[in-house]
Parts: sequence; C-alpha cells; structure tokens
Amino acid sequence: MAGNSFGEAFRITTWGESHGAAVGVVIDGVLPGIHLTEADIQTELDRRKPGQSAMSTARQESDAVKIMSGVFEGKTTGTPILLMIRNADHDSSAYDNIRDTPRPGHADYGYFCKYGIRDHRGGGRSSGRETAGRVAAGAVAKNILAAYGIDLVCHVVQIGPEKADVDLLGNLSVGEIKERIEKNPVRCADPIAAAAMEKAVLDARENKDSLGGIVEGRISGVPAGLGEPVFDKLDADLAKAVMSIGAVKGFEIGDGFTAANATAAQFNDKFMYDGKDIVTKTNHAGGILGGISTGMEIRFRAAVKPTPSIACPQETVDLKSGKNTTIEIKGRHDPVIAPRLVPVAEAMAAIVILDHLMRNRMLKK
Repeated sequence: MAGNSFGEAFRITTWGESHGAAVGVVIDGVLPGIHLTEADIQTELDRRKPGQSAMSTARQESDAVKIMSGVFEGKTTGTPILLMIRNADHDSSAYDNIRDTPRPGHADYGYFCKYGIRDHRGGGRSSGRETAGRVAAGAVAKNILAAYGIDLVCHVVQIGPEKADVDLLGNLSVGEIKERIEKNPVRCADPIAAAAMEKAVLDARENKDSLGGIVEGRISGVPAGLGEPVFDKLDADLAKAVMSIGAVKGFEIGDGFTAANATAAQFNDKFMYDGKDIVTKTNHAGGILGGISTGMEIRFRAAVKPTPSIACPQETVDLKSGKNTTIEIKGRHDPVIAPRLVPVAEAMAAIVILDHLMRNRMLKK
C-alpha cells in the first residue's frame, strides 16, 4: 500500500490498523540534539484520545506513546524516530455483521475494489485511529517550531447549523484561542456557540445520527518566504495535509470561497510598512500569496463530514450475494468528528510548516 508517507525534509510514515496490535509513526529528518521525551508527545495524544466526553466514542484507550528509536538520554540522535501506541480496548465482534457489506460514507468499498481484501474491524487502516501516529509526529514538529516562535491552533467554528461568532474569533490571538478551546468538549472558542453545538450533537446522537462541522486553523510567527512557487506551494501542501485526514471534504485558505463573490478591489490585501515590517492591512489571502508565505498569520478552514457510522438503518449491498440489503452499524462511534479532528489538523499543519522551514534551510542545529 503506497501513500503512507508525507513530507520531504521532515518525513513521516504512519503504520497500523484500528484493531491491530498497535499504531504509530516513523519520523525521518529530525536534527540531532533536540530535547524530546515521551511526555512531550503524550500531551498531544491525550487531546486526541477517545472516551473523553459524550462528544466522542466510548472506546477507552490510554494512547500511551513509547519511543522505540531515534532518541538517547532525552535528545534526538538524527536517526529515524519510531513511536508506538498500543491498541487495548477494541471489540472486533461488533463488526462481524458488516464483513461483506460496505458501510455508506466509509472507505470500505473503495478498499475492496482496490485491494480485493480489507480489514473490516473498525475500518482497519482507514479508521480515524490511524491519526494517532500523525498527532505523535505533530507533537515532535510543534516542539521544534516553538523554539522558532511559531505557534498554531485549530478550533471548531461550526457544528451542524451552530456557528461561532466570527467577530469574536477575529479579535482573539492564537494563544487566547488555545486557552479557550480546552474548556469545552466541542473545542470552540466561543462559549455561547459551544453550548449550542454541544446540545446539537447530543440531539443528533439521541436520533441515532451525527453532525459535520468546520475546523479553522491559525498559524502565527511564520516568516515570509516559505513555500515553493509552482507545485509545492505552501497552501497546496497545507491543503494536501489537511485533506489527507479521512473526514475532511473541503478546504480553503484565508477567505477562500468568498473570493468568488468579491472584486479585486475588495479582496486584495494592501501592503503597508508598520515601522518594523512590511505587512498587509487585511488578510483575505490567509497569509499566503503565490504559494509563498507573506509573514502574516496563516489561516485555513476545513469542512468535516458527519461521522458515517450511525445506528439507524442504512441501505447497502452484500458483496457476496450481490443483493441489496440494509445494515445497522454497531460499535462505539463519535457523534461528531470535528472536535477530535482539531489536534490532528494541528499536527498536519505543524508538519507542513516544519518541512518547509527545513527545505528552506531556515533551521539551525
């Protein structure tokens, strides 16, 4: 199976399945001498792990990370880092009834057509469980970026019909958003909207259904000049990174799709000198022009689909008999994906920024 690796100078390869023995990641390209411990990584994994509230699956996993290589006496050695997270609380029997019936909204049918075989237990490789390795790698990237004054956050701005106050969010810094989102289970920086979102999710769960949402990413401290001018544009790599997360179905940089309804006079960001740097008066472009960072805050948004595993009956096909049938999905599933996707999107964004810093040789040993 190709397509398990991402990045160039800072390169990650995730491995493992939802109901296998473990999941994890191999990281290549980390410079030697960087302080790194399991505790540094565990903080991020704890944000992603299941079973933390009624907004997530009831599956209980400690997600305890183990550094298997690439670190000696708390310092990176420059060799590949292998991180392992064991699976403990998986009930494969809940999937026996769907062994031959692809679930609507899932990758089941595509995997079957491509490989002729698939791990039906929890979705196997296509499960959201795979993202634990990404978050572990992202923790390493974040740890390095922090030393260069680069900070980032992702947060939920919409779940179902409930939306956060755009004006409120616009006045909050990256740091302020980081403080706010861990105070509610939907990871929204607007407490009023968060309460409405939580109710909407619980109502959907009561109706044996789920909800989609929108996650916004903000990255501060990125220097101007990151990104390649043609195929490896910084926004293109961010789009690929975030769109590679299983539940993401849409992506935009800055004001994105609203550009279609604007004129150039409205959308163009005017340059000015603020006494120290060249900046723009507005940031409709989201901190990236021509695929290269401008030094302004980078902003992106991702549309997250509703969790496809729902308890109500759904129509599908029995692959053995070729007959139409109906299934009811058992097991433990998130009634909304967006809040748990937050640390995953942060991890992928951090990996992209660090990779481009290294490609531009802006890191110092």
